[in-house]
Amino acid sequence: MTSTIDATQFDPSTVDEAKMDELAGRIITDVGGAASAGLVVLGDRLGLYAALARGPATADELAERTGTAALYVAPWLGNQAAGGYVEYDAETGRFWMTPEQTMAFVVEDGPAFFPGAFQLVMALLRDTPSFEERFRTGEGFGWHEHDVDLFEGTARFFRPGYVANLVDSWLPALDGVVDKLRAGADVADWGCGHGVSTILMAQSFERSRFIGSDYHEASIVAARRKAEQAGVGDRVRFEVADASAAPEQDFDLITMFDCLHDMGDPDSAATAARQALRPGGTLMVVEPAAGDRVQDNLNPVGRVYYAGSTLICTPASLSQPGARALGAQAGPAVLTALLREAGFGSVRVAVQTPVNLVIEARP
Repeated sequence: MTSTIDATQFDPSTVDEAKMDELAGRIITDVGGAASAGLVVLGDRLGLYAALARGPATADELAERTGTAALYVAPWLGNQAAGGYVEYDAETGRFWMTPEQTMAFVVEDGPAFFPGAFQLVMALLRDTPSFEERFRTGEGFGWHEHDVDLFEGTARFFRPGYVANLVDSWLPALDGVVDKLRAGADVADWGCGHGVSTILMAQSFERSRFIGSDYHEASIVAARRKAEQAGVGDRVRFEVADASAAPEQDFDLITMFDCLHDMGDPDSAATAARQALRPGGTLMVVEPAAGDRVQDNLNPVGRVYYAGSTLICTPASLSQPGARALGAQAGPAVLTALLREAGFGSVRVAVQTPVNLVIEARP
């Protein structure tokens, strides 16, 4: 199958030069960003950002600080400065970082840390060859089949948003939930991955008990380790389990963070959640921000989520029984209908941010 057309089949006089220049500029920017993803991951892993954040440095000085080779560090710094990720002082020949750049690339527990996003992107680039045949056959590609960097990269990608919003904004927006958590509640975090959300809640609500579950065993192993490191291992338990077949019942709160759309049978998972709640219990569903129409999502955030839907969410769903393939851009209307059909009488969008929808559902 040919992937291009012959020049004789195309009339160049139909091209608007100004529009062509604008498009070419966007493409060059994207190529630069794609080519730089690996350099961000290297800067994170080699400690280059952290070392530069301690003070201005030439390439030689930064290489000495980090035990790396200056011949590699020099073009790395040039790339980072050209992208606006670090600054350059032409008079001294030194590079440096602003407070904003430091927060974005060094402060992992902060609300705006981005190296995890690039780690995620690198994993998807490695997986891309596997999708050529999937596009032809429509077959799925399970979460567990991805490059291992996707699992940690996803946890690091979502963590800043959870740190900034979960305890201070999202949970307080749910009717009566914070009071229950403070008094001591039973909480299930379905599709917990590395347990970022579970651990954050456990650290803030010491009287409550938490169970995180995910079908991906390697993620559960990582979550258990991180819970011990965070000092909440006595109040947090992680189990390998599918959401629609969770064995335990009687929860005051069930949470699903950025995972309902990945499930093959989200309808069954929502029904299982309703059945597992105590009277007066709450289901909190956190989903990627999306409008109900394609045109509502044609923006930078929508672009990221459509990419995720293509290479992560849709293939994950297609690999599971049900294969509903909601993708990452389901929108509030679809999600609300799904939850109401599962038996939830009260469903509302409790919070909306530029990147997330937080939905409260009650039986």
